Amino acid sequence: MAEKRVNTFSIVGYDPQTEELGIAVQSKFLAVGSVVPWAKANVGAIATQALANLDYGEKGLDLLEEGLSPEEVIERLRSEDENDATRQVGIVNAKGNSASFTGEKCYDWAGGITGPNFACQGNILVGKDTVKAMAQKFQNTEGELADRLVSALEAGQKAGGDKRGRQSAALLVVKEDGSYGGYNDRYIDLRVDDHETPIKELQRLLEIFYLYFGDQEVEKVELNDTLIKEVKGYLNDLNLFSGNIDSKNDDEFQEALEVFYHQENFEEREQVKGYIDKDILEYMRKKVN
Repeated sequence: MAEKRVNTFSIVGYDPQTEELGIAVQSKFLAVGSVVPWAKANVGAIATQALANLDYGEKGLDLLEEGLSPEEVIERLRSEDENDATRQVGIVNAKGNSASFTGEKCYDWAGGITGPNFACQGNILVGKDTVKAMAQKFQNTEGELADRLVSALEAGQKAGGDKRGRQSAALLVVKEDGSYGGYNDRYIDLRVDDHETPIKELQRLLEIFYLYFGDQEVEKVELNDTLIKEVKGYLNDLNLFSGNIDSKNDDEFQEALEVFYHQENFEEREQVKGYIDKDILEYMRKKVN
């Protein structure tokens, strides 16, 4: 089967404070998250695109784990690939060293920018401003690695993005024992396979991820009379509460609130009687309104 060209822009990044590694990518390509991003905790992150060779991901991580630098990994991969002129790849390792390669047969505009802890690259772009904007945003943004990667992707889109348009986006972040339950290193794995505004949708999914699984400190709000009536109204709209919409913090209200937490998979954010998680309250408001 003929290889499909993954016309896209991406950023691979490393956070030396948390030791997280990740990739964010957008493309005019269906389900780009199934092709471009590869990462392994304590090893590195790789984006393979253009006429994508998926061996660059799997073999590239193996070579990084053997101790080769990102530049040496690219050199080795290219030496084993007769079509290397059609490839594009960005790599960052778990020391923050980075490298990017764009083959001479990639369609214009195509190229990349690297720096400590990141590599940006893209092909069939409106222009170089896309990768420049990504690099500047990543370098000048603080906070969670996932947020920095997605913000960089958004900056790249605003600077021009993919010449052909938008279709899909993905975010992959790994850290040791970072998965649900600590079974593997896959901390965040979000994909938007087909959407008119994939980066915005990716941002929305990331916000929901933080609600379910994030490490942010929970801010609780006291359920005063006004809030109790408000929440009862929401629970009524959701067919979870059929009692009076008053300010009584009664058993029926508590049971309905507990059902809401469990129905929405927010068990870990339940609060003691008389309080509600502030973020869950905002989630409830958006869900009903």
